[in-house]
This record gives sequence, C-alpha cells and structure tokens, in this order.
Amino acid sequence: MTTILLTGGAGFIGSNLVRMIAKSGRYRVVVLDALTYAGNLENLEGVIDDSSVSFVHGSINDAELVHSTMEQYEVDAVMHLAAESHVDRSIVSAAPFIETNVTGTLILLEAARTFGVRRFLHVSTDEVYGTLGPDDAPFTEHSPLDPTSPYAASKASSDLLVMSFVRTHGLDAVITRCSNNYGPYQFPEKFIPLMTLNAMEQRPLPVYGDGRQVRDWLHVDDHCTGLLLALERGRQGEVYNFGGFGERANIDVVHEILRHTKSDHALIEHVTDRKAHDRRYAIDATKAQMELGWKPEWTFDDGLEATVAWYMQHQTWCDHVRSGEYRTYYQEHYHRTL
Repeated sequence: MTTILLTGGAGFIGSNLVRMIAKSGRYRVVVLDALTYAGNLENLEGVIDDSSVSFVHGSINDAELVHSTMEQYEVDAVMHLAAESHVDRSIVSAAPFIETNVTGTLILLEAARTFGVRRFLHVSTDEVYGTLGPDDAPFTEHSPLDPTSPYAASKASSDLLVMSFVRTHGLDAVITRCSNNYGPYQFPEKFIPLMTLNAMEQRPLPVYGDGRQVRDWLHVDDHCTGLLLALERGRQGEVYNFGGFGERANIDVVHEILRHTKSDHALIEHVTDRKAHDRRYAIDATKAQMELGWKPEWTFDDGLEATVAWYMQHQTWCDHVRSGEYRTYYQEHYHRTL
C-alpha cells in the first residue's frame, strides 16, 4: 500500500483530506504537523489509529525529523499542505511565513529527493496570482505570479522552488492552486467561520472596507477530491487550478450567513480595509476538469448552508478552539505517538 506523508494534516484542509483518504482505504497516511495555533488534533478525532493513519508531532523546518520520518515510514508520496496561511498575520510579521512556507518546503524537497519519493504534491493558492479587476478573465495556470501580501509572496516563492526541483533534479512534482476554501473544521479567524460564530453569539461582524471584495469559494471536500486526483493523475511539472465557480462579494456572503443564523443585519460593522487588499479572485479550472476529470460537487449556496449548520451543531469544538482548550488535546491523547 502506498504511504503518503501529509504535512499540515491537523489543520483545516489537511484534516478533511486525511479523513477522505482514510475513508477510501487506498493509502496509508503519516500526518506530520507542528500543532501551531491552527493545528488541532481534535480535527482528527477517531481517525488516527496507528495502522492506516499515524501521527508525528513536529515541524517541516526540522530537517532531521523530516528525514527520519520519511525513512522510518518508507514514504512513497508527499502531500504538502503545511503552511502559515493567514494574510493579516503575514502583514504584522512576515518572517514566520518565509520560515515555514519557503524554508520548510525546501527541506521537504531535499528529503523527497534523498529518499526517492515517487510523487510530491505541493498545495498552493490562487493568491500567488495577485488581484483581478471586475471584468478581467479568471486566473489560469499561465497567469503570471504577482503576489500582493507577504503570505502570497511566500507561497509564490515555494511554488518556484518546487518547479526548480522538477527542472533541475527531475523530481516528480505537481503544484495545485485553489480558491478560498470553506467547510468543517476551519479555524475561526477565517472569514466564514468568524462571521458564523459571531452571528451565532450576536457579536459584531467586522467587514473590511465596503465588503465588495470578490472571492471564488470552493468547498473543502471538492478541493480534497481534486488533490487526490492531482496526486494520482497529475502530470509531472504541471500546475492545476481548483475553483468552486462560486464568486461572491464578501458582503453578500455575510448577508447569507445572517440569514442562515437568523441574525440581525445591524450586526454588520464596516472596519478599515486591510492593506493592499486584493479586490477579486477568480479561477479557471478548465485544465483540472479536462486532465484530471475533476469538477466541484457543491454549489456555494448548498455548501454555505451546510457549513453554517456544522458550526451550529459543533459548539463544543468551537468553544475548545476559541478558548484555547484544544491545545491540550495532544498532550492528553496523542503524546504517546512520539
């Protein structure tokens, strides 16, 4: 059975991907996660069993640990999702983004080359393309890299590193770039869970500027399906975009969340816009559809309704994350896996 080293597997997208892989029964998964503020082992409750899914606590910046993990578990493929990903945090301090997203990726690439990993899947973001005007065509895989934030710049840098290892060392690597994800287990600092939880608690919903920034929303399940297809069918050295065909202005998403939570629109509070805030993202996912046979199953309307319902039904998880109690879960349950 193929063994996958999946970095960042206790995070939002990573944990949903681990659950999907575990359910398929086609792979053995080794989760490597540093359990920084956004890493939460509660996301993998009931999944880690040390037979089909194992957990290793550590950072991708720890070269010795990365090498020993690949050797011990005889890793065949890497799915690299570990990243610092919050734009606001990158504006305050960019250094952690360079350390994790660039240096950490380099360490993984060197280890993959050393141990002859057969496939390296690097998960990136549409933010490397920069911003679009209201009438511009969506981003394709040939759109130039034009990052705006330190976060996006760090991801663009890691993308270029991956491509350099393909061209210089012949590494079998594939890059994916996705639009904004949403769904279960997303850390509450992100837009949709933040607005949902604030609405549930009748707290103000902070909206940057006029709220007319447009994002293309992709349900995390559809993204994870695409990642597995890219792992299995993607061509060496290629980039695949995944988008949800769900462009919405932020303020319109807020209005829908208020409707689903039966909350008052007076809770909306417009705040000073973020520095260099990208106005619009949109993805052309034609290549993924044609080459990988991928298409999103969730419409945004259905996906948002289901996501809001998930947060309303998982209040304990929400409380643990917002209080910080989730940080004790590892010590109480999984310290033995070290």
